[in-house]
Amino acid sequence: MTKKKRTMADRVFVVCNTVFMILFVIITLYPVLNTLAVSFNDGTDALRGGIYLWPRKWTMKNYVTVLQKNNLVTGAYISVLRTVIGTLLALVSNAILAFIVSRKRFLFKKQLSFFWVVTMYVNGGLIPTFLLYKNLGMTNSFSVYVIPGMISAFNMLVIRTYMNGIPDSLEESAQLDGAGYGTIFVKIISPLCKPVYATVALFVAVGQWNSWFDAMLYNRLDSKLTTLQYELMKLLSSVTNQGTSMEAMKNSGGNVTPTSVRAAATILTMLPIICLYPFLQRYFVTGMTLGGVKE
Repeated sequence: MTKKKRTMADRVFVVCNTVFMILFVIITLYPVLNTLAVSFNDGTDALRGGIYLWPRKWTMKNYVTVLQKNNLVTGAYISVLRTVIGTLLALVSNAILAFIVSRKRFLFKKQLSFFWVVTMYVNGGLIPTFLLYKNLGMTNSFSVYVIPGMISAFNMLVIRTYMNGIPDSLEESAQLDGAGYGTIFVKIISPLCKPVYATVALFVAVGQWNSWFDAMLYNRLDSKLTTLQYELMKLLSSVTNQGTSMEAMKNSGGNVTPTSVRAAATILTMLPIICLYPFLQRYFVTGMTLGGVKE
């Protein structure tokens, strides 16, 4: 009798959980699908409302208006470059630092870990940071995109926690065979840390791709160092002005509105990350599960 009750309870839980998750997915995906539908719909027609999951009057003029923005190609090139270089540098530097701190023979690792945790909550502020970058000659240069993000306390601690879960016997066996710390890190530890590496790489890549404030703050005077997000931000800001939006509509030769242009710019912004995430999803889940738990 108890077994039947448990079975019935399990079935009720599965049904309720499935219904809840389906509703949650619908609520989560609807804004994205609605924005996608508006981006492919005629701007003037979209003002009538009633656009939900499917465009009522198809058009590509919204995307044409966005892609005709000045410096968009340069911004896309710089964004891709900073994402690739910034992610690689951040991953290598954080992995090396995490490996050093995770070694048992490393002195003061608890004190240093506490210091890094403090930096996650306390910083010098915007003006001191700007003055520091300026004195270091990093303003109006590409280096301001990649060097400040090379070390992240959060990413380093996640990798360190994951490395602490690797059995010490692997390192001891390698040392008995004459392997040094460099060989151990490259040939033993790193291959086992692929899940957490993929997790951290996704974090850094998303941050680099979506970042626009540093371009506005440090490189706004150099159009050759603009980023895609900064250019799209300027476009989204400009289309809220009626004069600029009317000029955009005339130049595009079609019926576009600020709402439709914003939708197209939003889709272009999230598209690369949406395409990248499915390939890293399994590593992302594994890395967050194992790297975020300390025994």
